[in-house]
Amino acid sequence: MSRTGTGLTMQKVMIVEDDGAIRDELALLLENEGYCPLVVTDFTDIEGQVRKEAPDLILLDICLPGQDGFALCAGLRRGVGVSVIFVTSRDSGQDEVRALSLGGDDYITKPYSVPVLLARIRAVLRRSSGQEKPEEKETAGLRLNLARGTVSAEGGTVVLSRNELQILSCLMDQAGRIVSRADLIEELWDKRIYIDDNTLSVNMTRLRGKLAEIGRPDCIQTRRGMGYQL
Repeated sequence: MSRTGTGLTMQKVMIVEDDGAIRDELALLLENEGYCPLVVTDFTDIEGQVRKEAPDLILLDICLPGQDGFALCAGLRRGVGVSVIFVTSRDSGQDEVRALSLGGDDYITKPYSVPVLLARIRAVLRRSSGQEKPEEKETAGLRLNLARGTVSAEGGTVVLSRNELQILSCLMDQAGRIVSRADLIEELWDKRIYIDDNTLSVNMTRLRGKLAEIGRPDCIQTRRGMGYQL
């Protein structure tokens, strides 16, 4: 991995892209915008490099040597919790839904508009940096740390994707009340998390699975025809 840029306050953006020309273009663009680009050239242990470098954001392609971007994003969400923007030539809606369902913060297709890409980068970094100070919610035997993206119970602690974090946060805010699927989707859209009904189901299943890992498998109840209740 090579590193460009200096300065202690520069935000670090990791580029996980196997096309050398695009990689160099992104690195130069980021450097000119005042970011510190971290360029991945060895694709054998990307997650290890992420842990070592602790970037603020990852620009992630889908088609990579060995492990693809989908699998990498899922692994990062389980163990690290860093923000991820997919930057890829794959432009199908199905791929976008899958990327966001796995915890991606945004999805941009190539060829991209440079101003749009930079605006999306700023937006994701602004949202994530707004959670620098620890903020916790605690109810129903769960302790949600919004800064770290984790939820804890007596059975331990698990890392949540951004989508899972916001869903659980919304349910905790309305603890004891029934929250409709439409209200959950609207809440996420207000936070610039673009999610549809199918994606909500996928994220709810994943969230319940993680709650089961910490001993709370039945914490979120489905109220048929009405919504969910914590």
